Amino acid sequence: MSVSDADKHAQGLTRRQAVKLAAAAAGLAAVGGLAATSLWRGQPEAEVFIAKAAGYDADLADVVRRGLAELGVTPAEIAGKQVLVKPNLVEPHAGAGHINVHPLMVRAVAEAFLALGAGSVVVGEGAGHRRDAYLVLEESGLAEVLAEDRLAFYDLNSGPVARRPNAGGFSKLGDLWLPGRLLAADIVVSLAKMKTHHWAGVTLAMKNLFGVMPGVVYGWPKNVLHFAGIEPSILDINATVRPHFAIIDGIVGMDGDGPIMGDPVAAGVVVMGRSAVAVDATACRVMGIDPANVSYLQAADGRLGTIRAARIEQRGESPATVRRDFALLDYVPAQRNLRLAL
Repeated sequence: MSVSDADKHAQGLTRRQAVKLAAAAAGLAAVGGLAATSLWRGQPEAEVFIAKAAGYDADLADVVRRGLAELGVTPAEIAGKQVLVKPNLVEPHAGAGHINVHPLMVRAVAEAFLALGAGSVVVGEGAGHRRDAYLVLEESGLAEVLAEDRLAFYDLNSGPVARRPNAGGFSKLGDLWLPGRLLAADIVVSLAKMKTHHWAGVTLAMKNLFGVMPGVVYGWPKNVLHFAGIEPSILDINATVRPHFAIIDGIVGMDGDGPIMGDPVAAGVVVMGRSAVAVDATACRVMGIDPANVSYLQAADGRLGTIRAARIEQRGESPATVRRDFALLDYVPAQRNLRLAL
């Protein structure tokens, strides 16, 4: 399928999909808390840490270490574990640092987990548009950092895969095929970029997990997921993969026609937590976006986590103090009516 064909199937939730999501919500409520026991790691309340970081020359490893400490992460939790960091490398362009997670953020996250005693930290990505994983690394600038830090990289688009039951059931995807390297990790970190998106409204830690879906099964640019619906697929992948940590590089983000053609925004923040849903909701508020108006976040609320400000304990900076309204495009349906009220 061509990219233009994929576009036609990715213009937000269809009416049928929206009805299905609503029905799923009602069904889960009817069975008396099934969602809480089957999809949540713990109680719906979540903690999210926000730190200011003026640039990539800051001590980012210290920022991540402080964030992990605020989230209650201890060496005992991390010691000896295999950590897989999944950065957002959607479409590498040399010199366009607002498209992908900055290589120094990848380094900082790896250093922070190794300092807590991780047995190993590896980096894995299945880029959506480029089949040559090593060209992606070179153009993004990440190859040099990985070589200097002796961090292994795994192309999640290829290699062994295994079938896992779809824990979400929001789409018609059926069982999901996941990379063996992902399944071998004890801890999965979704390391995302803070960006708007012309199909999903925003692309943050939850949407970033499209990149763990192997291209050998789901195609380029993950066309099978586009046909199944971007929002339902986001929900199914997150319900099944269940990332342990979500970290968002918002030092320089992207607004307007994201995730590739938008403009850089110096938001100057790092947002992180254990719940990808709560982290994404908090990042939305930093961007001046109401998470309740982002369809897949609204669908995730109460089933995969919480987006409600009253149920998220903010650590570090408050979203209001670091808010930087990202430009939204009225001619992009997924970005209409997203603005968070003052």
